[in-house]
Amino acid sequence: QVQLVESGGGLVQAGGSLRLSCATSSLFSINTMGWYRQAPGNQRELVVTISSDGSTNYADSVKGRFTISRDNAAKNTVYLQMNSLKPEDTAVYYCKAIRRGTDYWGKGTLVTVSL
Repeated sequence: QVQLVESGGGLVQAGGSLRLSCATSSLFSINTMGWYRQAPGNQRELVVTISSDGSTNYADSVKGRFTISRDNAAKNTVYLQMNSLKPEDTAVYYCKAIRRGTDYWGKGTLVTVSL
């Protein structure tokens, strides 16, 4: 089992920044981690993924504004730095890990961007 705990969500004005964190029970054998989001009435969508080799895949809507990174020292935390936030970024943000072909999800953290 892989447990994921997100934190860092909150309310921010448009143009502001937030940093989300995803703490995992272990990075052992985890191939890919990523952030997804779901706005009210919408399907869950990809924000960004990062593979074990460090390669990343960003959604077009967040390219140049969001950055995913890993805590290389602790090796058990993934971050999402979100800059230049827009009201359309408002959503519940979920952390996901893929381990041996199985998806694991956190419970999500709410990000609200006001005008």
